[in-house]
Amino acid sequence: MSPFETLQAEAQLCVACRLARDRTRVVFGNGNPRAMLALVGEAPGRDEDLSGIPFVGRAGQLLDRILSSVGFDREEVFVTNTVMCRPPENRPPTPDEMLACRPFLEGKLKLVAPKMVVALGAAALKDLTDDPKASITRLRGRRLLVGGRYLYPTFHPAALLRDPSKKRPVWEDFKRIRRDFDRLAAGLPLDEVEREGT
Repeated sequence: MSPFETLQAEAQLCVACRLARDRTRVVFGNGNPRAMLALVGEAPGRDEDLSGIPFVGRAGQLLDRILSSVGFDREEVFVTNTVMCRPPENRPPTPDEMLACRPFLEGKLKLVAPKMVVALGAAALKDLTDDPKASITRLRGRRLLVGGRYLYPTFHPAALLRDPSKKRPVWEDFKRIRRDFDRLAAGLPLDEVEREGT
């Protein structure tokens, strides 16, 4: 088995937090295990718990449309969440649940080694920056450098389903992500075209 497959097999056996008690399946992540772009959401929902695949419900279908609109194929990127098991009633994961799952998230990101990571929503932003006070509304639209990777905070697709006024900002975020992706893929530096927060 590859290191990636080994980590995935270990994840299936995880009982590090209370979420393991009620899960149907561990939702490890899917997509390209060598992706240049990774997307990290909050937690699996009902559809994801049943399928074992992240972002397959309504929010996931919207995410697929967003990715497609800027020329990304879902299989080209890697998609995962801060936690791998569904919280009861789809509540946000607690800090201790995210902490219990963090070794797996860090392990996935280390093995995939993306140059760019999109934090989909507040929980992902707080977990990826290790800052419980990180604000998605304050940092959305910026390009951050965290742990040697470019981090792009934006709203979770579920937030767009609740508040369609967030669609335009997310569209702008993903257009920027696409531009940065193309520059990095061409071996060009990002700072020549954009500065953080512009």
